[in-house]
Amino acid sequence: MRVPDSLTVVSNRQPYRHEYDTEAETNGNAEPDAETGTDTAAISVDEPTGGLTAGLDPVLQETSGTWIAWGDGDADFDVTDARDCVGVPPEEECYTLRRIDLSDDAVDAYYRGFSNRVLWPLCHGFAELVEERADDFEWYRTVNATFADAVAEHASSESVVWLQDYHFALAPRMIRESIPSSATVAQFWHIPWPSPATFEYCPEGKQVLEGLLGNDLLGFHVERYADAFLDCVRRYLPDAAVDRERRTVRYKGHTTRAVGTPMGVDADSYDQRARTADADRLHALFERYDIPQNVTLGLGVDRLDYTKGIPERLTALERFFEANPGWRGEFTFVQKATPSRTEIPAYARHGDLVRSEVDRINRRFGTDDWQPIVYTEDILPADDLCALYRHADLLIVSSLCDGMNLVAQEYVAASVDGDGTLLLSDRTGAHERLSENAISINPTAVDEFADRIEDALTLSPQDRARRMDALRKTIFENDIDAWMETQFEWLSRVHDGQWTAPNSQSGTDDAESGANSESDSDSGSHERTSLV
Repeated sequence: MRVPDSLTVVSNRQPYRHEYDTEAETNGNAEPDAETGTDTAAISVDEPTGGLTAGLDPVLQETSGTWIAWGDGDADFDVTDARDCVGVPPEEECYTLRRIDLSDDAVDAYYRGFSNRVLWPLCHGFAELVEERADDFEWYRTVNATFADAVAEHASSESVVWLQDYHFALAPRMIRESIPSSATVAQFWHIPWPSPATFEYCPEGKQVLEGLLGNDLLGFHVERYADAFLDCVRRYLPDAAVDRERRTVRYKGHTTRAVGTPMGVDADSYDQRARTADADRLHALFERYDIPQNVTLGLGVDRLDYTKGIPERLTALERFFEANPGWRGEFTFVQKATPSRTEIPAYARHGDLVRSEVDRINRRFGTDDWQPIVYTEDILPADDLCALYRHADLLIVSSLCDGMNLVAQEYVAASVDGDGTLLLSDRTGAHERLSENAISINPTAVDEFADRIEDALTLSPQDRARRMDALRKTIFENDIDAWMETQFEWLSRVHDGQWTAPNSQSGTDDAESGANSESDSDSGSHERTSLV
């Protein structure tokens, strides 16, 4: 993997979080540091467990780079130095974690506000849910500027700055204007990009586009998102020169290239966890949730988000049980839901709807010893989740709009017995890669959706094995490492002034296209100013 020599990653989420360990304090194991007085033994560290965060961590370790993120742990700033930096991983201190301290008002407006009341619904096509609150955008601008200032403190003329996701739409141009012109600024937008007709509802939409055009490279999961971005630039920034064939934009003397590169998962990790999931673990899960031991098992794993199509899935399951009474008592669907952003009214209403629909369907079809839908919001350890993935006869992903959907890929990677079936919404980024061997569904056509559930349950063992074997080959060939290799190839080529696409399955050809700073590990308390 060709990794930049000097890499700075910027994300809302941090790779390591320091928390006070109340158990250590209670047991009297905490010992104050001789110099700082901090009870270091009473502080525990949450480490990355999967996804992009875990994938980038070893890269930063290799490059001795810098990761800039919001410090949201209650002990985070008791272990940093006077510049709000700490060496990580704790046991080796290979790179610098620079933490940004955000006030409660900043988090509410920047994160819960403009990021998730405006950009999230807008980019997923839910313009009617866009909620513009007074001061949210100004807070968003202020937080983006704070992150940009932190980048400027760490960047050099050879730096590659790589921002992650929609929390930093304004920061690229701010960074571009404050670091040497020879440095590279890039961003990966992990959610969809809307059509120009939908983007029209974006408050301060012109400023969002101008901010993103501070990037040298702007990545999306699939090419149609990159094309939609270019269409928005063409419509709302008439002074921009858009080259649709090369997917470039020239604006105010700067060129931005948009690319599509689908993200993968750590397939080996899910495979290994699934293989070690013994029968006792699955039996315990069935006991905990009152699932009959010999039923056919369906599974859904989602954040409790209105984009995931859970109500539509429940309606399709209801239609399925109506049309197929012989499956009652023989098929159980487990819905694992993770509450998310519950402070936002749209999310709270959505959670109430999902729970009430589960209760209604269970009252309609359930018996004393069987429920058609087992619903849980419990936090499941990774080993438990992989046990469910492995033994689920089918997984349903019914997103109404999804940038990629990694759950579908996790399920495939964990299906080590080769006998599961993936039902996949045609509105996910993952559909472009997996549709040939998944069963495609239109999540809003619930009668057809119900028919596809029946199709999945009645596939021959040979057809299930053939489909899953092909899916697993695709997932393992295009895992998180392959995706990151493509990203760093792009970053290196852009940094070196080369515009040809990397030679990778995740990349595309030029006509169709589409992470060193000093580590100061001294810990201790210090005076600092929270962003207010």
